[in-house]
Amino acid sequence: MSQSAPPPDPGAQSRALWLSTIAFTICFAAWTIFSIIGIQIKRDLGLTEFQFGLLIGTPILTGSLIRLVLGVWTDQYGGRIVYTAVMLSAAAATALLSLAYDYTTFLIAALGVGIAGGSFAVGIAYVSKWFPKEKQGTALGIFGAGNVGAAVTKFLAPFVMVAMGWKAVALIWAAALVVMAVVFFLFTKDDPDLAARKASGTKPESFAAMMEPLKNVQVWRFSLYYFFVFGAFVALALWLPRYIIETYGFDIKTAGMIGAAYSVPASLFRAYGGHLSDRYGARRVMYWTLGVSVVVTFILSYPPTDYLVQGIGGPMRFHLETGVTAFIVLVFVLGFFMSLGKAAVYKHIPVYYPNRVGAVGGIVGLIGGLGGFVLPMAFGLLNDLTGIRQSCFMLLFAISAVALVWMHFAILRMEREAAAPVLEKLPALPEMQPIHGPAQEGALRGGAIQDWRPEDPAFWEEKGRAIARRNLWVSIPCLLLAFAVWMVWSVVVAKLPQVGFRFTTDELFWLAALPGLSGATLRIFYSFMPPIFGGRLWTTLATWSLILPALGIGFAVQNPNTPYWVFLLLALLCGFGGGNFASSMANISFFFPKREKGNALALNAGLGNLGVSVVQFVVPMAITAGVFGWLGGDPQAVGTGGSLWLQNAGFIWVPFIAAAAFAAWFKMDDLASMKASFADQAVIFQRKHNWIMCFLYTGTFGSFIGYSAGFPLLARTQFPEVDALQYAFLGPLVGALSRSLTGWVSDKWGGGRVTFWVFVLMAIGVYGVIHFLGIKGEPGAFWGFFGCFMLLFFASGVGNASTFQMIPAIMGKEMGRLMPGVDAAARRAQAEKESAAIIGFTSAIAAYGAFFIPKSYGTSIAMTGSPLAALWAFFIFYLLCIAVTWGVYTRRGGLLHDIERGRTPGPAVNA
Repeated sequence: MSQSAPPPDPGAQSRALWLSTIAFTICFAAWTIFSIIGIQIKRDLGLTEFQFGLLIGTPILTGSLIRLVLGVWTDQYGGRIVYTAVMLSAAAATALLSLAYDYTTFLIAALGVGIAGGSFAVGIAYVSKWFPKEKQGTALGIFGAGNVGAAVTKFLAPFVMVAMGWKAVALIWAAALVVMAVVFFLFTKDDPDLAARKASGTKPESFAAMMEPLKNVQVWRFSLYYFFVFGAFVALALWLPRYIIETYGFDIKTAGMIGAAYSVPASLFRAYGGHLSDRYGARRVMYWTLGVSVVVTFILSYPPTDYLVQGIGGPMRFHLETGVTAFIVLVFVLGFFMSLGKAAVYKHIPVYYPNRVGAVGGIVGLIGGLGGFVLPMAFGLLNDLTGIRQSCFMLLFAISAVALVWMHFAILRMEREAAAPVLEKLPALPEMQPIHGPAQEGALRGGAIQDWRPEDPAFWEEKGRAIARRNLWVSIPCLLLAFAVWMVWSVVVAKLPQVGFRFTTDELFWLAALPGLSGATLRIFYSFMPPIFGGRLWTTLATWSLILPALGIGFAVQNPNTPYWVFLLLALLCGFGGGNFASSMANISFFFPKREKGNALALNAGLGNLGVSVVQFVVPMAITAGVFGWLGGDPQAVGTGGSLWLQNAGFIWVPFIAAAAFAAWFKMDDLASMKASFADQAVIFQRKHNWIMCFLYTGTFGSFIGYSAGFPLLARTQFPEVDALQYAFLGPLVGALSRSLTGWVSDKWGGGRVTFWVFVLMAIGVYGVIHFLGIKGEPGAFWGFFGCFMLLFFASGVGNASTFQMIPAIMGKEMGRLMPGVDAAARRAQAEKESAAIIGFTSAIAAYGAFFIPKSYGTSIAMTGSPLAALWAFFIFYLLCIAVTWGVYTRRGGLLHDIERGRTPGPAVNA
């Protein structure tokens, strides 16, 4: 509550809280209506698991995405009018649901029903303004207890549906929304802040001003917590009835009751969570929430298992399974602690952002609500892929564990930084304390290079160049191995059917695509790691991590009975290799002066990219012989005759990984000037050119890595008469060499201009692939197809170098506009820091191409029988890239037009 507002009327205050809570309960009941009626709709329409997950998640998507806008509108125009409008809109959409007749119309109607979910952001902003800081936790906890609306739907909807049909449920819930909207509007008042603003004639703040707090990293950390405590709550509220029916065999009424045993505590006890947060502190409540959630979800994720133990007296058999009673107790506990955590997260917002509750609460609620959309689909997808019903709890275990670890390390870092002056004065070992004095402080600590001045010619010639090149030449083999492990599935999946694995084409494409998904996601985090942990330590750890998927693949492929979910897990672990690129490029960029940065990054990236070609060249040879003798295991018989040592596809990299990791630890260096927290680097999220370059780099590197992952399997499925695997390595080889050898083209002509023509070539290349697939039955069609792919690989390699050349040039020019009041040295330092972070982050986003391109092939083939739909989508994407490059950077008046033509002095960069 703003200090400028007068004390609120107690009666109006009480009505605002309780009517908002009742309204939120009814909105939440409508928001989760598909958790019950969706079961009948699934049966009527014969929906797949994924389609069902999408249907019940669609309202959650709408309700999540509109929370930010509704929260801002509430801050600007008041909760009374916005809340009323939300309820009336949701009522209309819920009533129209009864008119839906097929899957498409149900999805459209579900989008409208989702408006009810946006009520949370409105209520949080409205209620918080009625209470002082010391009571806001309790007040918001009471309001948040409106989550019990999910239990209301589970209790009542099954009875209404059995008696009157699912359409009656929609109409009754819509009527309840209309009645509540009228009551709310008639019996509530404008909040005190809005009333004071109206009285003074002050205009509301702009949307941009409301968004200012979103640059703070803690807002996004709160969002992750809420993604679990709220998003997972909503997902389970939607998912549990069906899970209980299929796992324990209950009817829909009983399943609804049991689901309510989870929903009720996850809602009502939110008020108690607010009270505990007010009294004991939100941090302690969050520790308990995440800690208990990790334990409970681990137990729930354990599938029914039969054990056979060879005992002294003979075999002993026993069965381990979570029974229905234990399940109900565990979900009750999980719901209880989730309710505490929801209140604890929102305790912070009105305290630290009193005039931005709508915006900050909106974005936290948006991310949390997205969990309710994404997770049901993920649950269905995991069921389809693994065949294990408990896989939904496995995913929740992973999310809660990540949130707990991030929170704990963030707190430790804060405490360590606060105590840094004291820690610096301590001896290296406690037994040295009696004789430790000022002369010994820091003498044995070692650590990062403190004096690093690569732009100083004398320093660079005397010692800088040797150190930088040593780090570069150690980094390159580490990155090459990372790419090799990342892309090893592109070869392995093509051989699995030959040695007895009975996976479908779509399942094989999933295995080829998943390393791209996990690798791209890890890059988002890896790109910020070198400045936080130091390049030497992080490179060593990241290289050692490659051992896990390499060994895992070697053991898994030896037994055709290995479950598919094991291969899925190993495919995800191969993403460790994909993540390494972002941290490696960010690390090396700090070592070199601007005049040599472009060449250094091109060598690191280009020769590192050779790992893709190396794996597609080495593995086909390594799997034909018992390279490791008896230690490597027996060969697998091939259906057409002969044998393969497919395990060598993983084992062959193990000794090289160990050697590279040791070299990284003993030969690389840390730079003190590189040190920066995530918050320091997070400023790039406010730079529009960061996002534009993410788009363009997806077109170049995303294409390179995606085509590398998908080309072998695509060629095998479209031209089965050709052994394309023996040629597959040529594409990544061409792309890697073109990247490392054509950096000078961008240096001479400008990265923007080169990138423009790269996309022109790529559009031509894709069109050629489409043409030759259309005539694939004619002689020479394969070689035309192959040649067009070589053009794509070549162009993408050139584009990889040219887009990275653009980033430092863009940021160097932008700093003059963003930091006009500081000297040139400070602008240059900031430009370097932001350029390094943007290089890492764009590489992270672009790496999703390794997932989307092969998965697009698989989806297109599954839906249409041909990959042509995916290729046409790529063609349109390249046309968009051409338009963006020209419109933003290379046209007359574009950001880089005059710099690349030498008409205005630009920053001397070659990155």
